[in-house]
Amino acid sequence: MSSGKSELITIMEQMERDKGIKKEEILSLVQNAIVSAYKRQQGRDIEAEAVIDPQTGSMSAFVIKTVVENPSSPSSSSEISLVDARRYDAAAAIGGKVKIPIDVSGFLRIAAQTARQVIVQKIKEKEKEALVADYSRRIGEIMSGNVFKFSSRAIIVDIGKTEAVLPPEEQVPGERFSIGKHIRAVLLRIDDTPKGPQLILSRRDPLFVKKLFELEIPEIYEKVVEIIKIEREPGLRTKMIVDSKNPRVDAVGACIGIRGARIRPIIDELGGEKIDLIHNNPRDLVKMIEESISPAKDIQISVVSTEQKTAEIIAPDSMLSLAIGRHGHNIRLASKITGWNLNVISETADRERSREKAQGRIEAVSKIKGIGEKTSEVLAKAGFLDASKIASATVEELTALQGIGEKTAEKIIAAARAALKDEEDKGGENNEEKNKAEAKVKESDDSGKETSPDNSDSSGSKEK
Repeated sequence: MSSGKSELITIMEQMERDKGIKKEEILSLVQNAIVSAYKRQQGRDIEAEAVIDPQTGSMSAFVIKTVVENPSSPSSSSEISLVDARRYDAAAAIGGKVKIPIDVSGFLRIAAQTARQVIVQKIKEKEKEALVADYSRRIGEIMSGNVFKFSSRAIIVDIGKTEAVLPPEEQVPGERFSIGKHIRAVLLRIDDTPKGPQLILSRRDPLFVKKLFELEIPEIYEKVVEIIKIEREPGLRTKMIVDSKNPRVDAVGACIGIRGARIRPIIDELGGEKIDLIHNNPRDLVKMIEESISPAKDIQISVVSTEQKTAEIIAPDSMLSLAIGRHGHNIRLASKITGWNLNVISETADRERSREKAQGRIEAVSKIKGIGEKTSEVLAKAGFLDASKIASATVEELTALQGIGEKTAEKIIAAARAALKDEEDKGGENNEEKNKAEAKVKESDDSGKETSPDNSDSSGSKEK
């Protein structure tokens, strides 16, 4: 035993203040260490107990034995006779337990070493827990640090209190870093690994771009301007829809700044990656698509299907490559950011397609007997694309077209109606021929049944 306030208690109180580890918790660990040290010397089956006074730090240790009438052996480590037990506890009884004091001086040094190791380990655990708790609140924030080392293709970053990992899949293609270089990335998550908690950084996630805008653009930080949606192809281009809650503040202008002063540091941080800003304008879909296809200009947009969210973009030949982008990244991002399927064709291709369609319509009309090629072209351009539409037209409607008089109009309508009648007659003839063919097949089947040699009635009548 020891008296007075020991150095151990002083250390524990200091640790409680500095590290936040409670003194009672450390005392419990040290007591367990003393018991473990004693068991290593005397045997694992021994039941022992150690007590440390939380005020003075004095230590006491006991072996706990069961009181029996006749112990299995005089040197039993778990049993004691009633007579011997009452030397330590006058109230001892058969079946009860008695505590026998032991001298701790013999293994105190071993216990102290074990306790020291346990305390160091506990401090590390507590520090890790505190670190995880601290950084868990900072997930989604941008971390700054220096490249410490490389592990395989991962980059280990010193961020001050600890290290973080920028794995290969969260790096931007083409970016290169050297040891000691300053680096910024967003804290994406904290992974639980066999080596302990691991902070995972990302420069690839769209969240990194969003957080850079929050740092650089006061209106976004103050929530006057809101980022609605971000789509990104790291290293190539980012498209972002922004909205303003203040009608006097232009969301796109606030993000760009005078002569690009605000957005330039963000572009530099991203290694020159292009950033396209789009006004949030859900009521004017065409305008949003037009902005989303930037940097292409002077484009024409037509909605193909509202239900299927499909639109077509006709771009000048000189703008086609910009509209599509390298490996199609620009049109792909535009489709993602708007939520529409966007298809791009050049003006030349559109003209050729229109010409082919027009030619097909002219040919279809010119097949009607009595209508010439020039007249077919006039009719097709006016929307009279087949015999049914021409036949249902009025003389007044056709005479309104260039080069068609009243008599010509009457002839055209008559020719269209005649063509329709011919089609109906051909359809009727085809149906009649079909019915005759079916009847003939049926008649043949019936005849076959009557003359079949497998028919017993038929063969029987022949024999008679």
